[in-house]
Amino acid sequence: MFSTKFNVFLVLAITISLPVIAAPTCGSQTTDVDTDETNSGDGTWFEPGLGACGFTNSASDFIVAVAEGFFDTYPGYNGVNPNDNPICGRQITANYNGQSVTVEVVDRCTGCSTFDLDFSPSAFEALAPLSVGRLHNVEWSLD
Repeated sequence: MFSTKFNVFLVLAITISLPVIAAPTCGSQTTDVDTDETNSGDGTWFEPGLGACGFTNSASDFIVAVAEGFFDTYPGYNGVNPNDNPICGRQITANYNGQSVTVEVVDRCTGCSTFDLDFSPSAFEALAPLSVGRLHNVEWSLD
């Protein structure tokens, strides 16, 4: 009787703890971010302020927020202080429909898919009018 109850308890304890044991901790995730390749995603725009990198910017600055998935898995980032992410301050050149713009990474976009970019209004306007709202298939790479 004791042995059966103990075995049931042991099985339940192991089953309940498996997701906890298997879950990665912050900063220990592996990344599929390739900093040398050309990426393609949607482009949107936002009104800047204080960004995840700790910089305060305005609508006239040529800046960009990268997707949270890209930001959080960028090589060298430990997941603790976003101001210390090595992607902060990096330059990106984005191309859309024959237009090109170079922007500085200053923020993290929580609503973006992995390779989407969220531009300041002035940077977006270098690619298309703000009234377009969303650009599809923006090609970009880190400089």
